[in-house]
Formats: sequence, structure tokens, C-alpha cells
Amino acid sequence: MKAVRPLLALALALAISGVALAAKPKVVILATGGTIAGAQAEGQDAGYKSGSFQVQDLIKAVPKLGELADITGEQVVNIGSQDMNNEVWLKLAKRVNEVLAQPDVNAVVITHGTDTMEETGYFLSLVTRSSKPMVMVGSMRPATATGADGPANLYNGVAVAVHPGARGRGVLVLLNDEIHYAREATKTNTTQLDTFKSPNRGKAGMTNAGRVYFYDPLPTKHTSASAFSVDGLSELPRVEIFYAHANMGREYIDHCVALKCQGIVLAGVGDGNATKAAVSGLQDAVKQGVAVVRSSRTNSGITDRNVELNDDELGTIASMELNPQKARVLLMLGLTRTSDTKRLQEYFYEY
Repeated sequence: MKAVRPLLALALALAISGVALAAKPKVVILATGGTIAGAQAEGQDAGYKSGSFQVQDLIKAVPKLGELADITGEQVVNIGSQDMNNEVWLKLAKRVNEVLAQPDVNAVVITHGTDTMEETGYFLSLVTRSSKPMVMVGSMRPATATGADGPANLYNGVAVAVHPGARGRGVLVLLNDEIHYAREATKTNTTQLDTFKSPNRGKAGMTNAGRVYFYDPLPTKHTSASAFSVDGLSELPRVEIFYAHANMGREYIDHCVALKCQGIVLAGVGDGNATKAAVSGLQDAVKQGVAVVRSSRTNSGITDRNVELNDDELGTIASMELNPQKARVLLMLGLTRTSDTKRLQEYFYEY
């Protein structure tokens, strides 16, 4: 008790003299499920059930989180990220905007499955209108596994979120001691801890036991500079992805047009190419008012305009650096604002 008294006396003296004690930053953890909240039926099972634990369980598993920030948690949904959909995206985005608009909240951390983390992250980076830090955290091993990586990822995710350098960088993805921009990150391996890579522009930074090191900022538009918003949206335009392959036909493209799809993304071979039959189907889709974006199944590089295929003649849009799944996200949001192909192409240059 005697050892505590000097600390209390110091605090009282500072308060009397008008010197305020520094308050810990407030971080809200928004949980959506995923492997980080998953459980195995047996200790050595490779399979598991995603979303078995609640957000408070995740927080309790990392007692030292309280040393970094004042932590609160909310369970938005509890699903495997393979089941992520437009409805949840809209719900999550609106909640992120609401939380970040609170003056006493410094940052948001989102727990999420890794399967579609890159898509959710990119979506949020386009529709959240705040410069406050947003960090997405997941894991490759379920919470019950030997050597579970979730607790370390969550701890480092909060450390990144409270770091002054995270402000204004848009949505960040944190796994395996690596920080990635959501726009750049992509999952590259089914099971390895270092599955996330940023093949075009490289990592946003690194972490080491809570220490944070940032690299260059992202030059493309996002968050507070974005023109997109979920305000007033109850649904998103239907956009489908078609994976190019040898002997690809046009039947599914024609079927998509018949279903009134508003957009199509081609995960093309090479630099966004496909068979003559598929390209003919895409050109006819454009004539029916469907927005068509060419991307590449190679997962890195630039699918530039009028390379391999003549976009000017076809009426198609080049995805530039965006892989097919992220091109779909941007096209959906672009279609909420315009159906003009030239303006949609500008979005792919800007975002």
C-alpha cells in the first residue's frame, strides 16, 4: 500500500497543477467471425468451424490489449468469410462510419476471415469517410489450434491502429507481422501464415512485438478522399466474375446478360484476354448496356487499356492494377454513380 501512495500523490499533484494525465486511445473491435474465431472439433483436425467464438472471447485471449488501448468490442456478424455478401458489407460499412464518427473513438479494428478479407477491406477503403486508422485482422489457424496465430495478430493489429503513422493510410490488413494496404493485399496460399502478399506495390509496413514500422503511403484515392458512399444504399449492383480458360465459351456470359447483370469482370488469361467466343460475348454484353471490365487471372501486373484487346472498339474497361475480385468491388460502387464507360474507366485510374 505504501508503494501506491507516491503514485496517487503524483497524480493528485498533476491534476491540481492542471497537467492532464494522458488517456489511452479508444479502439473499437468489430468482429465478423472467420478463422480467428474458429474452433476445431478435435485438437489435430485440419478442418474447423468458423465464427465459433464471440468478440469478447477474442479480447480475453489477449490480456495485454488493455496496455495498448481502451478496448471495446461489437459482434457485427459471426460467419466464415466465404459467406460474406453485399448485405453484410453495407451493414459493416455503415457501422464503421458510425463508430469512427464518435469523437472519443481513435481507431477501429475489424476481425475477419482471410478468404474474402481483401475484398471487404478494399470495399471499406472506398466507402468509409474517415482518416482514422482502420485495421483488418484475421488468422490462418483457428483459435483452438496449437500455435494459433490469432492472438498475436490481434495484438499487433491494435498496436498498428493506435500508431500515429496509421492515420490517413486507409484500410490496412495485418497478419503474420506484416502490414498491407487493403487495395494491394491478396491471399496467395491456402494454409501458410504468410499467405497475404502485395505483389504490385509491396507491403505498407511491418510489426514486431507491438512495434510498428511504416513504409510509403498509398498514392491512390481512398477513405476521406473517396467519391463513394453507402449512405442511402440498401443494395449493390449485380456484378459477376468470369474466369477465362482454354476452350471458354460465351454461354455463361449470355446467361448473365439475360439475368440483368449490370456488370461483368473478366478474369482473363495473360493481360486480360479470352477466347474469340468469350470476347464476342463480352462485346455483345456491352451493346446490351452491361459494363465489362478486363482483369487478369495472373493476380499481379497491370491490365492496361488497349493492350492485347482493343477496349476502344469493344467498349470495355481496363482494370489496371486491380485483380478480378477487387475490380468487381470498384465496378459495383462505380455503377452506383454512373453507367458511363469513360467515367468508370477513370475510377480504375484513380482508385
